[in-house]
Amino acid sequence: MRIAGIPKLRWTIIALFVGAMIINYLSRSVLGVAAPVILTEQGISNEQYGWITGAFQIGVMFQPLIGYVLDGAGLRIGFAFCVAIWSLITMAHVFAQGWLGFAALRGALGLAEGSAQPAGQKLIAEWFPSRERGVAGGIYNIGASFGAVFAPPLVAWAVLTQSWRLAFLVAGGLGILWVLIWLWWYETPARHRHIRAEEQRYINEGQEARLAATTARPAILPLLKRRDLWGIALPRLLADPTWGMLSFWMPLYLARERGFDLTQIAIFAWLPFLAADLGCLFGPAVVAFLQRRGINLIDARRSAFTLGAVMMTGMALVGWVTNPYVAIALLCLGGFAHQTLSVTVITMASDLFRRNEVATATGFAGLAGNLGVLIFSLLIGGLVDQVGYEPFFVLLGVFDLVGAALLWTLVRKPV
Repeated sequence: MRIAGIPKLRWTIIALFVGAMIINYLSRSVLGVAAPVILTEQGISNEQYGWITGAFQIGVMFQPLIGYVLDGAGLRIGFAFCVAIWSLITMAHVFAQGWLGFAALRGALGLAEGSAQPAGQKLIAEWFPSRERGVAGGIYNIGASFGAVFAPPLVAWAVLTQSWRLAFLVAGGLGILWVLIWLWWYETPARHRHIRAEEQRYINEGQEARLAATTARPAILPLLKRRDLWGIALPRLLADPTWGMLSFWMPLYLARERGFDLTQIAIFAWLPFLAADLGCLFGPAVVAFLQRRGINLIDARRSAFTLGAVMMTGMALVGWVTNPYVAIALLCLGGFAHQTLSVTVITMASDLFRRNEVATATGFAGLAGNLGVLIFSLLIGGLVDQVGYEPFFVLLGVFDLVGAALLWTLVRKPV
């Protein structure tokens, strides 16, 4: 039974989803921040740590499967199940022993946490008209950065209070609490008991007719043949290693190359993620600015991605500067630039694919992105002791320029 409506209900929905993204990235970031302590305590080498982070990326690479399930089952139950599972796996980290134990848990965690981006794109496709999707996507991706922002102080508090294990318990417990709130509040616009008729009309009228769902589930093979899919997937293959570097390797880099202790990591390691939050808002703002000047939506998004790629070239200098605080500043620029372009290309899934395809398409793009992180992490783990971090920062500085060229070449404007 529908009761008195709430004005602009869609923004409460996206706010709730921001909470899921915060918990998602908090859960995955705790290991990276605690790595200097865990690797020493457990006797884990850099190469073994590379396989631990790689196991997570292998799990996340099943995003197309998770997206397909979400497209069929819907978000309310499907996403609640995923969050509950990743929360329980996060808490299970307290029992991990040795690099193989951590790798097994990280693989399972990645499988469940890979639901976040497909769910986010499906949510904004259902709840927001086209003119608001970029802003909504930027807002929910802020949660990813905030989760990483909260991880350093949480780990420092846990280590000083008890041990790194406490941080995993807290992150997992927050996820279970969120699931209860989600099940109580979330429904589709057509079924939500608090939506007003005028808001439902506003959402429906702002949807592109060409993107209406035609079947209950997407057709996979035709999807894989579309240039648009590869046009958003390949740039993510090249872009996402930056986030892997910041989340999994930056604390180790600061500890072992810059001489930071755990307190200094807690003070400084969250700053690139705060800058990334600003990038989540800057990318949609650039798109809106260009649209007001007559540039169509797809070209505006491609232009915002290209601007982010140009700014990313600053990452190439991180390993070469001698002042550690200048290095932190360049890492902040990298976080800002990465989210400027990342939120832009992620949101394009909801501009290009039908409502019954968007989570699956986002999943395929996520698979490509996490494959990039996997390859990059394994290369760092295997080679960093021989060649140092400098070549890897240089690669991060140029990857997105190639990604921008692919985005302009492969994605076609809808007719």
